[in-house]
Amino acid sequence: MDLQSLILPLLIVLLAVPLFLQARKQKRAVAEQQKLQNSIEPGDKVMTTSGVFGKVVATSDDSIDLELAPGMTTTWVRAAVREKVTTDSAPAAETAESTESEKTEEAPAEAGVPESKAEIAEPIEKQKTN
Repeated sequence: MDLQSLILPLLIVLLAVPLFLQARKQKRAVAEQQKLQNSIEPGDKVMTTSGVFGKVVATSDDSIDLELAPGMTTTWVRAAVREKVTTDSAPAAETAESTESEKTEEAPAEAGVPESKAEIAEPIEKQKTN
């Protein structure tokens, strides 16, 4: 068999395989995003594609109402939701309580302020004369 007769099929395979894998990856990502958007319900905390965090107040077929702050509700297209935000408030509360109890046992002068290693620059007036 001649090497030149194998170049064309090999070249086609080398170009077709990455295209096929990329198409599968993109199809999977679209399916995941569609599943996420269909699972949004009132009470969920979400982040939009523009980075705005909010709590879902109401939903319809193609839009959702987000409460960005208490009493401030805006309407968004469902496709604008990037991800659901999960908050683990219970472990965070336990950690905060344990650090507070440790602080009270230590010297009260520290009061939870970390020691700084920063140096203070000279005043501008002194820098000009040097």
